[in-house]
Parts: sequence; C-alpha cells; structure tokens
Amino acid sequence: MPIYEFKCSKCEEFFEVIVMGSQDDREVVCPKCSSKEFQRVVSTTNYAMASSGNSAQGVHTQERTCSSGTCKTYTVPGG
Repeated sequence: MPIYEFKCSKCEEFFEVIVMGSQDDREVVCPKCSSKEFQRVVSTTNYAMASSGNSAQGVHTQERTCSSGTCKTYTVPGG
C-alpha cells in the first residue's frame, strides 16, 4: 500500500493518502479545507534502529536552483 504525501496549495496543510489497489483513481482533497489544489511531496525514508531521544519534529524546506528557477524540497517527518 503506497502512501502519498501532499501539501495543500490553499492552506499549506501537509496530508497523506493511502492508496489501496483500485482506489488510485479516487479524488484527493485536503482534509483541512477541502481544496483540490495541492502539490505532491516526495518524502524521505524515516526509520530508527534505536531510540535517540532527540528526533526533529515538523516540516523542513530546502531551496535549490533548478533549470526552471528555484525549487523547494519539503522534508515531512514520518513514523
């Protein structure tokens, strides 16, 4: 079951959608504001071998130069 992460273009809420089999054609909307305008976020793999006690919380952004100008990468915390 793939989990897709999105960032709402209207309210900037981050949310996840779990896709199960034939459901990958279902309509995706923001759970906070019901907007249909969003960006797909490429998330990083997040796992821990042991508890470190100081894991970072929240969404982080990184800006870089791309062929089309400036691009942003969003790092969304996972579980």
